[in-house]
Amino acid sequence: MRRTPTGLLLLFAGGCCLHPVAVGGGADGGSPIDGGGTARGKIEHVFVIFQENRSFDHYFGTFPGADGLEALPDGGFGVCLPKVDGGCVPLYHDTSDVNGGGPHGHANFLADLADGGMDGFVREQQKGSRDCLNATNPACTNGGVLDAAGYHDERELPNYWAYARRYVLQDHLFESDSSWSLPAHLFMVSDWSAHCASADPTSCVSDLDLSLKTQSYVYAWTDLTYLLHARGVSWKNYLVQGSEPDCDEGEMDCSPTPQAANVPSIWNVLPQFTDVKSDGELGNVVDFDQFYRDAAAGTLPQVAWFFPSGELSEHPPAAVSMGQAYVTGIVNAIMQSSAWPTSAIFVVWDDWGGFYDHVVPPRVDANGYGFRVPALVISPWAKPGFVDHQTLSFDAYSKLIEDLFLGGQRLDPATDGRPDSRPDVREDAPGLGDLMADFDFEQQPLPPLILPQCPGGDFDDGGVACADAGF
Repeated sequence: MRRTPTGLLLLFAGGCCLHPVAVGGGADGGSPIDGGGTARGKIEHVFVIFQENRSFDHYFGTFPGADGLEALPDGGFGVCLPKVDGGCVPLYHDTSDVNGGGPHGHANFLADLADGGMDGFVREQQKGSRDCLNATNPACTNGGVLDAAGYHDERELPNYWAYARRYVLQDHLFESDSSWSLPAHLFMVSDWSAHCASADPTSCVSDLDLSLKTQSYVYAWTDLTYLLHARGVSWKNYLVQGSEPDCDEGEMDCSPTPQAANVPSIWNVLPQFTDVKSDGELGNVVDFDQFYRDAAAGTLPQVAWFFPSGELSEHPPAAVSMGQAYVTGIVNAIMQSSAWPTSAIFVVWDDWGGFYDHVVPPRVDANGYGFRVPALVISPWAKPGFVDHQTLSFDAYSKLIEDLFLGGQRLDPATDGRPDSRPDVREDAPGLGDLMADFDFEQQPLPPLILPQCPGGDFDDGGVACADAGF
């Protein structure tokens, strides 16, 4: 049993062409971190909440002002995704709290991309739905609803849309890599996914389709915590202990695997990094309960990542309402803490989960980008009601943290004091936007937006998963 911020008890069960976009910037056209140092003192805490397996169009395709689905006069969108056996499935409003989606390894990315046609999503869902293990997953009901073509809106996602209306929505944030959850989590904390022949960082080579067997290997290249440790910047990784449902190489279904703070796993990659071990910081990966204690005590770190359990992740077949409730609880707790006046909260999803998106990703290097994912910025300094059209990826979070806390130091083998064999410095990729464009440090700080953790939503089942969990 765990306590939510409201005191209620919660039971836990257990790369192709550049797409032209408008690029935002600071008021003077550049980052306000250096020069006048506007951001320093205004942002002292960066929190990244990492959810699972949703595309941008799947959650925010109908959000006003976003680069989303273009409605036709008849109410449709003019998109019908081909099926394996002929015919097609038109985009439709999905009112189900539990979705299936499709497989999402690198091969599936290429098939969904379809040489820029962006129409392989339903075919891949059909192919991946065969021989599933979990009969409660809609994706495993052969001949059932092909919800890779489905989308949600404010009716199912009232809290996420409320954050987007009050704060910032980013509509061109792409997964850093074009593959499944394990590589995505590695990119989140290190800007690279690789396998290593030994504990020598120069032995590592790029790998976008790491399989579960790599969990017995070391991650010898340098992650962001190495730079944070060297500068004395506090960090934590808050992990919800429970089950981890993602499957080897992005398959749609498999037997659940337990996850714990001290055990390396798909969503808990930092304990496997050799620099985390050598820095003596394995204890910085903690059970999620510690977050509420830290928030109440005023001891939240300067940098934190939040990784959910399967039940709270929105990774199919996890209920959408459960993930929204979990994220809302984190945001509420930060807003009610002493850290809120100097906080920047980023909510993002790790990969597209097989769900349709219409934007062809930019090709920045051999590793990515992948498809667009939903992304929010929540802060008293966020530009209110702003839709950021910059090209972004998870690498932008590292860039911001480095600029705020590390004097612009990059994960660069030539300068970071711990050479590895990464092919490029992703934070400096041409075209990568600057997250500082999402803030206005001259405005009156925005007040907290405390929301109910279980707002209901217009699900066909009433969002009972959230309600039954005690939110």
